[in-house]
Amino acid sequence: MDNDEKKIHMTSGGLSSEILSEDEQRPYEEKIEIPLDDSETKYDDFMFEPLGFEELEKQSELEKSRIVQQNALKFKRQKRIVVLLVLIFLSIIALCIYCIVSDIISSRKSAGNLNTGKSVVLYQAHKPDTANPEYVDENGKYSTEGIAIAVRPSIVEIYAYEDSSHTTLKGTGSGIIISEDGYIVTNEHVLSADGYHTVKTHDEKIYNAEIVGRDSKTDIAVVKINASGLKPATLGDSDEVVVGEEVMAIGNPAGLFGSVTNGIVSAVNRKIRGKTTSFEMDCIQTNADISPGNSGGALINMYAQVIGITSSKYASTTLEGLGFAISINEAKPVIEELINNGYISGRFKIGITFIGISNDELRATVEGELGYSLPEDFEGLYVTDINEECDIADSGLKTGDFIYEVEGKSVNDYDSLYNIIKNFSAGDTVHAKCASVSKDGEITKYDISFKLMEDTSGDY
Repeated sequence: MDNDEKKIHMTSGGLSSEILSEDEQRPYEEKIEIPLDDSETKYDDFMFEPLGFEELEKQSELEKSRIVQQNALKFKRQKRIVVLLVLIFLSIIALCIYCIVSDIISSRKSAGNLNTGKSVVLYQAHKPDTANPEYVDENGKYSTEGIAIAVRPSIVEIYAYEDSSHTTLKGTGSGIIISEDGYIVTNEHVLSADGYHTVKTHDEKIYNAEIVGRDSKTDIAVVKINASGLKPATLGDSDEVVVGEEVMAIGNPAGLFGSVTNGIVSAVNRKIRGKTTSFEMDCIQTNADISPGNSGGALINMYAQVIGITSSKYASTTLEGLGFAISINEAKPVIEELINNGYISGRFKIGITFIGISNDELRATVEGELGYSLPEDFEGLYVTDINEECDIADSGLKTGDFIYEVEGKSVNDYDSLYNIIKNFSAGDTVHAKCASVSKDGEITKYDISFKLMEDTSGDY
């Protein structure tokens, strides 16, 4: 075969397209001569099977290699990011520590500078002369400052004790000086009927006080201290009070001596019932703060006149800005009679304590005391106590029985009884119908007559 003759050879590793000379052929290779003339070339199926597999394998290996390289690069990037974040975090912590240490060092330096002997100048000034208020104008009307100056010396604090050594305090309240020689008006509920009392005046002097007279019906009382040269308050005319008028209240709420509050008159001629006697008093409604310690204090108009006696007994305990003061025109005759007589003449008493059955709650209370139910349509006054010193104790009435009719009219509460006997006088005879109720609901009725007794105790 000529050197110029071209040959294609097949090796055990596959088809090679290399053109070799005869001398270049390696002796261990099996030679298959294939003519280059296509017309004479013969192929069988075996010759086509290996074609392309090596290339596919190479491509697969390259693809795997490329994915591995990409994952490695991705991991390196993530690692760099994590390292960067850690470095940033550590830098922030280092910066915070540096700032804290710097602040501590600066604070110590500043503290050291404070002790260098330098003084700090604080500026303080008096009110300018032009700021001095006019305490009272040409019409006699006071400013709020003027009211405090004019009236506070007339307000006292009253202490009620259980013992003569004044060791057990029962309560405190307020009072209004009404005479230079020591007469003081207050609320009756401020006092202890069988207790001991002291009074502290504006100049903080302490005096023993004696009860001159008291009347629980109107919640007004008068006490006396052994003093002279006191500054009495000026009483005004409560009939002249108008809604919207500016007022002030002075008293001792929570023992805070001489506290001053202001407000307006919210309403006049309010008929307000006391919490214990249910007796109505003519009151002035105000939004000036009135607390329990204000009881017995003064409601004052802007002319420094007392127009009412503040009383928490007539105030609301559930609503703010709703206070009442007994109008001075209503209180004045009671005050005068207590000073003159020591009691209110014409006061009478029946001599019983009772619970009126006027609603379901009171009915339940009575049935609880009896231990059994009452007939559904039965009403009256359940008698819980009888004063042995009164005429009714000899009338046949028994504790635990009921009064259901007085002078021919049904009664079931305080109001219905008071409206029947309010025009009677001490010594008058009253007729009543009574009943006892058994466990099985049987009602036994009987009549009684008794005289009204004069009441000078003040415990109406």
